[in-house]
Amino acid sequence: MSEKFRRHFMKEKDAKAFLDKAKVKVGAYLEQILKTKANIELIQTEFAEIYLINGKPSMAEVAGNLFPTLAFKEFLLCAPKVFVDMGAIPHVCNGANVMAPGIVRFEGKFRKGDFVVIIDEKHEKPLAIGKITYDADEAKTVAHGIVVENIHFVGDKIWEFIKRFEAKY
Repeated sequence: MSEKFRRHFMKEKDAKAFLDKAKVKVGAYLEQILKTKANIELIQTEFAEIYLINGKPSMAEVAGNLFPTLAFKEFLLCAPKVFVDMGAIPHVCNGANVMAPGIVRFEGKFRKGDFVVIIDEKHEKPLAIGKITYDADEAKTVAHGIVVENIHFVGDKIWEFIKRFEAKY
């Protein structure tokens, strides 16, 4: 099955604008990660724009929403984490938001609206990238409702595309 996508290096001006936008979205993590000059490529698919930073599929944009991907290993290492119990895993991997009862613990500092990595408690593997809906102190006390909005998860279109892309290139 052949996929249609367009891949090209971004012009320096466009790459700088992208990096500025990404720094706002991802915060200080991007500056820590990108210690050298970054080469930015853009892959345009039917469902998303995927940004390669130094050859790695690091960020994606869908309908104007820019977020880190599960393949952005440097981000996964330094981002705040939300650990979920084993019962939450199949739901998170089907795109469900993370509800308070499924959360086992938090790791790292975060504020409302920050990106977090959703991790399974047993194997400590990243399952999804989401946006936290509370500040850190408040999130730890919430007993019910949505705590993390699921944005990108294992098995979604972006995940599947990245896996096929990495296998080929």
